[in-house]
Amino acid sequence: MSDNPQRQGSTTEHLLTTPHGSHPYTASAQWQTLYEYDKPVAELFHVAYTIADQNLAQRPITFVFNGGPGAASAYLHMGALGPRRVMFNPDGSLPRPPVQVADNGESWLSFTDLVFIDPLGTGFSRTLPGDEDKNKPDDKASEADRASQVDKPEGKADDRAKKFWTVDRDLNALGEFIQGYLSAHHRWLSPVFIAGESYGGFRVAKLCRKLQQDYGVGLCGAILISPVMEFMLLEGNDYSLSRWATVIPSMAATAAYHGRVATSDSPAAHGAKAAAFARKSLIPLLALGSTADPEDQRQVFQQLAELIGLPPDLVQRHRGRIDIVTFARELLRHQQRILGLYDGSVTAIDPFPDRLQNEGTDPTLEGIDRLFTGAINSHLRSTLGVNTTLTYNLLSFEVFKAWEFLPEGEYRQGFVGSVDDLRAGMALNPYLKVYITHGIYDLVTPYFSSEHLKDLMNLNPELRPNLTLRHFQGGHMFYTWEESRRQWFDDMQGFYRQAA
Repeated sequence: MSDNPQRQGSTTEHLLTTPHGSHPYTASAQWQTLYEYDKPVAELFHVAYTIADQNLAQRPITFVFNGGPGAASAYLHMGALGPRRVMFNPDGSLPRPPVQVADNGESWLSFTDLVFIDPLGTGFSRTLPGDEDKNKPDDKASEADRASQVDKPEGKADDRAKKFWTVDRDLNALGEFIQGYLSAHHRWLSPVFIAGESYGGFRVAKLCRKLQQDYGVGLCGAILISPVMEFMLLEGNDYSLSRWATVIPSMAATAAYHGRVATSDSPAAHGAKAAAFARKSLIPLLALGSTADPEDQRQVFQQLAELIGLPPDLVQRHRGRIDIVTFARELLRHQQRILGLYDGSVTAIDPFPDRLQNEGTDPTLEGIDRLFTGAINSHLRSTLGVNTTLTYNLLSFEVFKAWEFLPEGEYRQGFVGSVDDLRAGMALNPYLKVYITHGIYDLVTPYFSSEHLKDLMNLNPELRPNLTLRHFQGGHMFYTWEESRRQWFDDMQGFYRQAA
C-alpha cells in the first residue's frame, strides 16, 4: 500500500447480479511498491476483485493486463472481465455520448478472482522519487519539483520510468508484482492464471516461462487475447513472406462481412477458405519471386482479388502484397468510407477521399478512447472511491515510442518473439492450459498469425491438447460484440473448470 498522500487507495464492498447468480465481492484499489536493491523505486496501481468466504486453495485468481505497450488494463477491466463494463452497441459499434456503465453479466468474477494491473507509466502507476530528489532543500520550489517528478513522466522521473520500458524489465516488474501480491494476500496455494490482450498476450507467452522459472509461480492457465507473439509477423517486406499471407484470412472475412465478395459463406467460413489459399497458393508463389510463371502469377493474384474484394489490377500492382492500410482505404473507397484497422467491420467517413494517402484517424483506436477514459475514471473515482490527483493514463504514446523491444545481450538485432517461451513454459509444466483467441476482423493482430505459429510450434503430442485456439465475430476487442462476449464467457467457464 502506498504511503504517498497523493495516492490513497480504497477498499469497498459491492454486489454483482448476473443471470448466473448474485456475487457479493470486495474491490480493492491500491498501489503496490516495486523495489531495486531493497529500495522502493515505483508503485504499480491495481484493482483486485475478490469473493469472500471462499476456499482460497480452490478459488482461482487471475492477473490481467493489456498491451500497447503503453496501455492500461482499463480495456479488459471495463470492456469484458470486470464486474462493471462500458456499454457498446450490440454489434460492437460506438454508441452516442455520454458514456454508460452497467453491471457486467459476463464478468469472470463468477469463476475467478481478478487483479487488473497497470504497468508503469499507464493508469495511476508511477515511479517514486530517488535519493537525489529527497535530499533537495525543503522549499516550495523543491516540493513542486518533487511532485512533478513523481506524478508526471517528465525530467528525472521520466529517466527512471524508462528503465521499466523494456521487454525484460517490464516482465520482471510483473513477476515481482505477482509474487508480492500472492505473498501479501496469502494466495500461494490458489490456482493462478494470467490473461493479457495484444502486447499483453506477448507478455503472457513470455511469463509462461518466466513466472515458473524465475519467480516460482506455478500456472494453471494462460489466456492470450488478440495477441502479437512474433513481431516479424507485424511487418511485411519484399524478403519476408509470412505477414502477407497471415493477414489474408482477416481481409477475406472483412470483405465478406461488407458484402464485397461473391460468396454465400459466412465471414468465418470465407476466411477459412482464404487461409487454405494462403498456405497452398500465395506463399509458394511469393517464394518464387521473379522466377514465378507469369500465368501462375496472374491466376493466383486473380484468386486473391476475388477473396479479399479488391480490384485485380490493384492486387497485381502490389504483387500480391496487400498491406492493411491499403486494404482499409480501398475496400469501400466507392462509398468514401474507410475501415478500422483493429476491427475491419467498423467503418467511418473518409475525411479526405481525394488525397492519395489516407490522412484520417483510425475509428477503432481513437474512437474508443472517450468511452474507456470516461468509464474507468468514473468507476475508480466515484464507484470505488479512489482519492488521487493523478491523471489516469489510458494509452500512453510516450511509453509506446520509448519502448525498447530489443533483448539485452551482446547482439541486439532482429525481431523479438515469445513463442519459444510459451513452448518452454508448456514443457516445464505439462499441466498448463493455454487459450488463444482473436476477433476475425482484426487486421493488426490477425487470427491466422496464431494459427500459423501453432502449426510451427512442433509441440510434443502430449502437450498439444493443452493448447486451444478459438476465434469470434469482432475485431481486436471482439468482446465489445454482445454475442461474442457471451460465447467467450461460456468458453472461459469451461476452460477454468478444466485448468483449475
